[in-house]
Amino acid sequence: MVDLALTNGTVVTMNDRREVIKNGAVTIEGNKISDVGKTDEIKEKHEIDRELDCRDKLILPGFVDSHVHLGQALIRACADDMSLVPWLNERVLPLQGIGYQEGDGKLSAKLCALEMIKSGTTTFIEALLHGRYIEEMIEGIVESGMRGAISKSIMNRPGYADQPEAIPECMREDGEKTLKQTEKLIDKWHGEANNRIHIWYGLRTPGGATVDFYRQAVRRAKEHGTGITIHLAEVKEDVRYMKKEFNMTPMEFMEHCNIVGRNVTYAHGVWLPEEDYKRIKKNRCTVSHNPASNLKLGSGIAPVPEMLDAGVNVALGCDGGPSNDNYDMIREMKLAALIHKGRLLDPTVIPAETTLEMATVNGAKATLWRDNIGRIEPEKLADLIVVNLNKPHSAPVRNPISNLVYAAHEGNVETTIIDGNIIMENRQMKNLNEEKILNKVKKLAPEIDQRLDLKIDTRWPTK
Repeated sequence: MVDLALTNGTVVTMNDRREVIKNGAVTIEGNKISDVGKTDEIKEKHEIDRELDCRDKLILPGFVDSHVHLGQALIRACADDMSLVPWLNERVLPLQGIGYQEGDGKLSAKLCALEMIKSGTTTFIEALLHGRYIEEMIEGIVESGMRGAISKSIMNRPGYADQPEAIPECMREDGEKTLKQTEKLIDKWHGEANNRIHIWYGLRTPGGATVDFYRQAVRRAKEHGTGITIHLAEVKEDVRYMKKEFNMTPMEFMEHCNIVGRNVTYAHGVWLPEEDYKRIKKNRCTVSHNPASNLKLGSGIAPVPEMLDAGVNVALGCDGGPSNDNYDMIREMKLAALIHKGRLLDPTVIPAETTLEMATVNGAKATLWRDNIGRIEPEKLADLIVVNLNKPHSAPVRNPISNLVYAAHEGNVETTIIDGNIIMENRQMKNLNEEKILNKVKKLAPEIDQRLDLKIDTRWPTK
């Protein structure tokens, strides 16, 4: 008996042959995909407990957001039109470090999860959670039904690049304490919720840790068999710092600190030099491309076509509420597909199909679930989305991949399934109370600003 069958849809499998099956069906038993094929054939083979008709809709693997800040959803739009370092140290970190009180972190995580689920993201890599309220954020994700790698902040210096005191006092952490906290989180949470939760090491950007400390953290991550993520070459200052202090390129420095391997994801990579691409490929690391965040902060545009040509695994990420303002991977796909055409004056680079790969199979490779998500195949985990392109802004459909990337947005996502469970159906949330979350957010946001005596409003006169 098949628990659930998605029928009559266009199945975008993302398998090795990238097959697209019209009038296709996907069956789910427990938390896994059990069969994929033509609807008529599937119905002949299986007795179905529940059928979800996906006529004129796409059935896709859920998106994998490879760079997320759960704790920043609640401070969306707090620091517009600021460059990275003052943006971080004057607004983003103080608002989380001083502005947040007990319960606020969980609300931020739920708000973030709500948006991700409604826009088709089923799996994410959280980049850098701090010690305060981290467990309540994990609890929020467990309750949401999402699959996520939660990275604990790892640091033993308060610096950022060549600014030795850049990190505000409220967000500074003791090095050994961060390692012990991470191990406690691993013991308690790694593999929980039917293996939907993983705990990673979120290494601070170079300047925030010593070489020996980086090596120690990497060693512990390997001992625990878990992942590592780090912001790398996001701004020019990062590259200048590594060159000045160590006479190394970013990837030479990563190799020097042993921050390499299949379990390592570098966020941004905007200023990676060409000579580093081969090193990234050789070490089987992933680069998370965050075009909206990099543009809004004026950091630059990562050389993604060049990295892809060099064989680098490039995934896609939305980053955080204050740097992107959205956690919508469909919007991010469109931006990633467009900006490189403009940068290189070449409309053939980064076609729609490539950006969909970045959002699914490439993102999956960055995670410890790499062999089980990102594709629609038997025995893969049932992390699926149903997308309706029959909307005024996304019809008519000629090439469904093109329509998805260039014409759709989060409102096209109708159903989200994670670990075999329907988390959203017909845009109605199952695990999270959307109205309750939004009402709490509306009330709490001004309170958080007031705790730091911040008044954030339009530059225009408001009566």
